[in-house]
Amino acid sequence: MIDDGEGDGAGDGGAAAARAESPADRADATDAPSGRAGRGWTRCLLAGAVFAVCMAGTTLPTPLYPLYQEKFGFSELTVTVVYAVYAFGVIGVLLLVGNASDTVGRRPALFWGLGFAAASAVCFLSASALGWLYAGRLLSGLAAGLFTGAATAYVMELAPPGGASRATFVATAANMGGLGCGPLLAGLLAEYAPAPLVLPFAVHLALVALSALVLLRLPETVRDPRPLSTVRPRRPALPPQVRAVFVPAAIASFVGFALFGVFTSVSPAFLGRYLHVDNHAVSGLVVALAFFASTAGQLAVSRVGVARSLPLGCAVLFVGLLSLAGALYADLLVLVVLAALVGGIGQGLAFRAALSAVAQAAPAAHRAAVISTLFVVAYTGISLPVIGVGLLADPLGLEEAGLVFIATMLLLIVPAAGYLLRRPVREEGR
Repeated sequence: MIDDGEGDGAGDGGAAAARAESPADRADATDAPSGRAGRGWTRCLLAGAVFAVCMAGTTLPTPLYPLYQEKFGFSELTVTVVYAVYAFGVIGVLLLVGNASDTVGRRPALFWGLGFAAASAVCFLSASALGWLYAGRLLSGLAAGLFTGAATAYVMELAPPGGASRATFVATAANMGGLGCGPLLAGLLAEYAPAPLVLPFAVHLALVALSALVLLRLPETVRDPRPLSTVRPRRPALPPQVRAVFVPAAIASFVGFALFGVFTSVSPAFLGRYLHVDNHAVSGLVVALAFFASTAGQLAVSRVGVARSLPLGCAVLFVGLLSLAGALYADLLVLVVLAALVGGIGQGLAFRAALSAVAQAAPAAHRAAVISTLFVVAYTGISLPVIGVGLLADPLGLEEAGLVFIATMLLLIVPAAGYLLRRPVREEGR
């Protein structure tokens, strides 16, 4: 879901580095440098817009879950399982074809991702029973799994020479900004437009179709693409020299993604049931704030540095978890908003720093597999704790289940932060 610009993303980029075309290779040699740069940034931004559209679809249902509960009459456990099915789709793609765009090319992989996104929207548009929601979330996970690494690499490869830093910002903003725009768009349409369970997905389907047209106009950046049959599953790997860094980094990633998962899956129900906030636009905005704050946290890593960002991210996550606990205990909207902002910043700091740390520590031959392993841990954080909250919500209540979740996450994050303070990760040049 998040990439730090190492060129590998969620499993793409390492093998393609030698085969990816530079912007200068793609441009006509007779063009003026300013013309090449302008065209390169236009292509980079268009690819970023396609990236944002796909990621927006993965969070589009978030503020609509209370409406689905009313329509189909299911419990909080079902809400959390529907939400977590998305993570299973992402993990499956990362393990089986996470490096597909290195082999077949960026554009074919992204077209497949847009196809899954469109199929997901159709499932939600057709939802007449609970099974449609499961199918829609699974297809959404497949789309995100294909896009996360491939689109990040594509955005950076389309940028003009010397634009790596700005291209990283475009990719980060497209990824997390798209995730934030999904609940915001759905909430606004559900609250102020007709057909709240239809119009958001119809709009997204139209945006996906427009994105496919845009992608048709963009060039391929992988030289000598090979058939899909040559793609091989990438097994998770953890060489011995990476383990000392990987364990605390993976714990921080797990907690950050778990906080996001629980917050985005059950916060609309909490806002409506306990705070009497029935405005879907407000619910969508609160969730969107967490993703926008994560973008800010990721961008701060460049200034703070990886060595300091990882323990700092753990500390900020600690504060975000306490804010969420206060919100659950006191039923205060201001604490929910604070938890979204602080937790989002902490998640962004911790995960981008974790990604950089394990990428730097991993041997070049195993870097892609190590990064894929980190993503698998992170997306496990989105799924299993969320389902755990759903299991506890029926016997304990949503607030008490949330407090149990927070206590468990605190027990994980505190030792990880202490370890990172005693043994800070080494910071190496890229």
